[in-house]
Amino acid sequence: MTTPADAHSGVIHDIGYRPYTGPRLGRRYATRSLYVQSLRAAFGLGRSGKSKVLPFLLLGGMAAPALAMLAIALFAHLDKMPMDYAGYLSSFAVLPQIFLAAQAPVLMSRDLRHHVVPLYFSRPATRGDYVAAKFTAMFSALMIVLASPLLLLFIGALLAKFPLGDNLLHLLYGLFAAVLYALLYASLGLLIAAATPRRGFGVAAIMGTLMITRALASIVYALNGGFDPVRQESASWAFVVSPSTLVETLVNQLFGLGDNGAVNLHAPGGAGAAVFAAVLVALTAGGYALMLRRYRNV
Repeated sequence: MTTPADAHSGVIHDIGYRPYTGPRLGRRYATRSLYVQSLRAAFGLGRSGKSKVLPFLLLGGMAAPALAMLAIALFAHLDKMPMDYAGYLSSFAVLPQIFLAAQAPVLMSRDLRHHVVPLYFSRPATRGDYVAAKFTAMFSALMIVLASPLLLLFIGALLAKFPLGDNLLHLLYGLFAAVLYALLYASLGLLIAAATPRRGFGVAAIMGTLMITRALASIVYALNGGFDPVRQESASWAFVVSPSTLVETLVNQLFGLGDNGAVNLHAPGGAGAAVFAAVLVALTAGGYALMLRRYRNV
């Protein structure tokens, strides 16, 4: 029978557990690790083979036309590439948009669905670090998709012995456009993906936003005389409502690119370029700020 004295007595057993005495890598290392993991996830690396199919198919889809143009330029002995660098991005804009719609929910929605976001915040990384790592990873992934074909075009120009200075300048125009696309798309895409734990809803919402705003911009442009014989420059204000046309028309206006007989893909003058640039900055910064606010409540 147990006596009161026995009930209050106890024995401490040493079963071999020892405290961690190694280095504490801290907040910066945790944020960098989250960035690397998110960038790998954007291309399906470290996941099943099925997860790699779509991102690498889209990456190949962006590069394939550039390789075809390279072959044409070499074998047809052209004096310049069939398409300008910035124009290449606008011509195949749907592919990076699909990449964004498919992969932004991979970075954001899965953590919400599996309720693991609070686990990240139990470590040194803060909510701001989480958003910064995810945004930087999505930006980097988009830059890989957008810049790869431009570099292939530039290599083709060097092989074909086109003027180096002119091609280098236009490559910089294209890379500047790629940076603007990547910043704006990453901000808006991740914000939409962070609003729902359901990946399918995120994909549909991102793609729907990009497609509907593009169609709306074209309709407003037409209704304001954009296709009239005497084209109204004021009709180009319609392009401010769509993320893709916002970047395209701004870059064309800044660098004198994108002459097209059917559509005037330029911001309306110098004042219009300033307004378009301000809208682009507001959308990018606003989307990022709203993401920070979203994760304060998680």
